[in-house]
Amino acid sequence: MKSCPDCGRWLSEESRFCTACGRSLAELRSDDERAQRARETLSLPILYVMIGMLALSLLIPPWETPPGQPPAFLGFGVWWTPPEPDAVVSRLLLTIELTTIAVTGFYFSWLFRGR
Repeated sequence: MKSCPDCGRWLSEESRFCTACGRSLAELRSDDERAQRARETLSLPILYVMIGMLALSLLIPPWETPPGQPPAFLGFGVWWTPPEPDAVVSRLLLTIELTTIAVTGFYFSWLFRGR
């Protein structure tokens, strides 16, 4: 047996409506599910780490050789060894890096969400 969450009357397991107050038990169940989903929040520390990593990847972008030379990845160490004068930021690698960081950050913040 189960009780009506609205009025407290005991009902059989097969009941879809309360015989005392007439409230739909399916409606009450969906209200509880909506309230449970509303209480779940993404993990803010993980989102802050993701934002920091995105900012860091924009400050230290991946570099490639100039367009006239054979393609080579120069790396992320531009602070220690500056790239060649004609070197360019690799847009493809930067896009892949930013997308990977964002997707991973949102996934982990959902995975470790507060319940």
